Amino acid sequence: MHPMLNLMVFFQFVANRVNLTAADVLAGDCRLDQALVRHRSLRGLHLLCLSKPRSKLPLAFGSKILTWVADALRRGADPPAFILIDCPAGVDAGFVTAIAPAEEAVLVTTPDITALRDADRVAGLLECDGIKDIKIIVNRVRPDLVRGEDMMSALDVQEMLGLPLLGVVPEDSEVIRSTNRGVPLVLTDPPTPAGLALEQATWRLVERDAMTAVMVEEQERPKKKGGFFSFFGG
Repeated sequence: MHPMLNLMVFFQFVANRVNLTAADVLAGDCRLDQALVRHRSLRGLHLLCLSKPRSKLPLAFGSKILTWVADALRRGADPPAFILIDCPAGVDAGFVTAIAPAEEAVLVTTPDITALRDADRVAGLLECDGIKDIKIIVNRVRPDLVRGEDMMSALDVQEMLGLPLLGVVPEDSEVIRSTNRGVPLVLTDPPTPAGLALEQATWRLVERDAMTAVMVEEQERPKKKGGFFSFFGG
């Protein structure tokens, strides 16, 4: 599925509600505020699509243009508290464009070796671009595998990457159900483990804080030589 469609499903946006995009603003066909799509139930939450599904951005849409869009949003009559840019996968031109206006970054990774190598590389690229405020969210953690030492713990991930820990999101089947229903996970009633973890991570982001503790199962796990760090020469 197209990444933008994933976002629209999650935010309860219907595809035909996105009539205007940032590309239309760039072409002079509309104002920036006209391209913002408001969430149906969460006031103050808007979605700005760079382009429509299955369409390509104009060649002129690069880092400078996205920086202009972010600056224009900040200078608006009702500037947002946060501008969240969903960065595409990989480290190609889309990555370079997405991080251009960023002042800080939230790096989401899973506790497996391949993902952590990629995360370490991305963190290095962000720092080279001048983004020093980088926090991590460890996603799809399974405490049972952590206890059995078949999965790296959040503490292991934090120690390896050397970045502040913003949140630990456990594996949760409710994520799929929530997405299919078009209901944000943090609004699910009753709350789910993953939803609570995401809500706590959001508060830490707003309060400029980081985690000082993780799951009890991880703290009680005995240390032993070798293990996962042996793959990295530790």
